[in-house]
Amino acid sequence: MKTIAIKLFFNLFIISILASSCSLNRDPLDGYSDDSQGKTESGTQIVFKNKSEVDNFLTGIYQQMRDRQEHWYVDLLLISESHADNAYAGTTGAEVLPFENNSIEGSNSVVDRDWGRYLEDIARANRLIINIDSVADKSVNDTDIKSYKAQAKIFRALAMFDMVRIFGSIPVITTQAADITAENIEEVYPQYFPFQSTEEEAYRQIEKDLVEALADAPNGSATDKTRFTKSVAKAMLAKIYAEKPIRDYAKVIQYVDALTADGFELNTNYADIYAMNAGNTDLIQRNTRESILEAQFIPGAGNWATWMFGRDLSNYENSFTWAKWITPSRDLIQTYQNEGDKIRMDQSIVYYVAKWSNYYPASHYPFMFKLRSSMSSMMKLRYADLLLLKAEALIMQASPNLTAAADIIDRVRERVKLPKLDNSIRAGKDRMLDALLKERRLELAFEGQRWFDLVRLDRVESVMNAVYAKDSGRKSQVYPFNQYSYRLPIPQAKIDQNPNLVQNLGY
Repeated sequence: MKTIAIKLFFNLFIISILASSCSLNRDPLDGYSDDSQGKTESGTQIVFKNKSEVDNFLTGIYQQMRDRQEHWYVDLLLISESHADNAYAGTTGAEVLPFENNSIEGSNSVVDRDWGRYLEDIARANRLIINIDSVADKSVNDTDIKSYKAQAKIFRALAMFDMVRIFGSIPVITTQAADITAENIEEVYPQYFPFQSTEEEAYRQIEKDLVEALADAPNGSATDKTRFTKSVAKAMLAKIYAEKPIRDYAKVIQYVDALTADGFELNTNYADIYAMNAGNTDLIQRNTRESILEAQFIPGAGNWATWMFGRDLSNYENSFTWAKWITPSRDLIQTYQNEGDKIRMDQSIVYYVAKWSNYYPASHYPFMFKLRSSMSSMMKLRYADLLLLKAEALIMQASPNLTAAADIIDRVRERVKLPKLDNSIRAGKDRMLDALLKERRLELAFEGQRWFDLVRLDRVESVMNAVYAKDSGRKSQVYPFNQYSYRLPIPQAKIDQNPNLVQNLGY
């Protein structure tokens, strides 16, 4: 039945194109646009006229990661924290509550937005990768071409990595679709309606992009952690090799060690990663020695994501009249308290008097605290995450090295004045894995990791089906978590638009 529908849709599409004569581009483009700058004498499309235009386009890619905060940060936290046990949704809105009570459907506007935004990012990267070799005035040399491609490939890998972790099977697009005309429609039309690739195929493309980028990406800088550098590629390679479809724990360890060789280290003071100065006019530090990739917002630039999670300490009453997303859960707070982890709790959670009482009394209401003002830096990759990922690899590899893993966890704990792991924990693989997961939870809360940790280590059912009974503040669970819960639904609107997309099982 679906095949018939596709053929009918295709035939109708052809008829409409023929009826409109020659092209979907009914209005000619008579100047610079993202679509056309004319053609060369040989008929090749001109995308970039000169190096200045390439530089502007690359700047736009960096701005994508910083300024398009919905999918790069806001929605990712909703998925990683509220869909896990770290947080409640925060508001009772139909858009966000399903992530807390496990009732997400393909019609959810968050998943629809994210699917489209990630594909837009990938398309933007593709535009640079494909067209950088043919800058019209030949003003870009071979070394620069390689650097531009490397940075665009890292950006594409970052977007595809988040997308595949969220949705599973996704379209793996590394080409640009040509304009459709009556003459080429049968050849070009399928490019607009791609099939999904398997998760392994998606990860192999990410791997390919990162390995190729590693040779030509810029070197890192201790004073600018906003660029797609060789170190970013190494960090991402470590992260993808921890994922099930291409898991290789030896390579996780290899690339984390390479980051250490690059000079990354834990910040001496955990609080300085997030703290503002005494006057709340700027951060105490940017580009800390454990920051690998961050999106920075300087004073005066503005950053609306602050409004979504708490209050802007530089403008205390601004946008603080409505309930915020990502309210810290009682279970997370209790875990901090049980561990005696005051330092990380105080840097992760803050209490204010609120104007609402959705989850707690308004007089003493907790908020996530790692994004404190409109000039904060959003942390995308941090060395502590990678270091603990190495500990995970040491525990989970074929011949576990529990002592080395415990030593890493102890380093992270000692920074926040916690005791070393007990010998009874250090002696057993399962106990060490539990300790590792807890340490990652406390260290990386509200940094977009928790849900993906549970997925990666097959803990979704055991952790999430149990938390509703022990956390009195969570909204009632609608559906139990099962083997189909590890991926979110493909947006139904996108399936309706593209008959080649298949919904994930369980939705």
